[in-house]
Amino acid sequence: QVQLVESGGGLVQTGGSLRLSCAASGSIGSIDAMGWYRQAPGKQRELVAAITTGEETNYADSVKGRFTISRDNAKNTVYLQMNSLKPEDTAVYYCNSRLRRRGWGTFGDYWGQGTQVTVSS
Repeated sequence: QVQLVESGGGLVQTGGSLRLSCAASGSIGSIDAMGWYRQAPGKQRELVAAITTGEETNYADSVKGRFTISRDNAKNTVYLQMNSLKPEDTAVYYCNSRLRRRGWGTFGDYWGQGTQVTVSS
């Protein structure tokens, strides 16, 4: 089995910062891209940021310049540093990893359980 466990969510005031972490564990063969998505009430899940194995990054326009994604391949962990937070950043944040399980020949998408981020005005 494979698990993605997120941590670091919480309540913060406008302008504050939070750092999310997501660690993948279990029977992992190799990990390709990792990323963060978010879903606000009544809205569709959207990509926030993604990072490849070569550390190429991609950000939603709404978070560029404020959020930074990074990864530690030795720890199978992806991070999201969120600065200058705004009330519109309030959402459940989900970790995503495209990985291949040990002994498997194909890659699949795996998700964490989600962590709540609330930004008060």
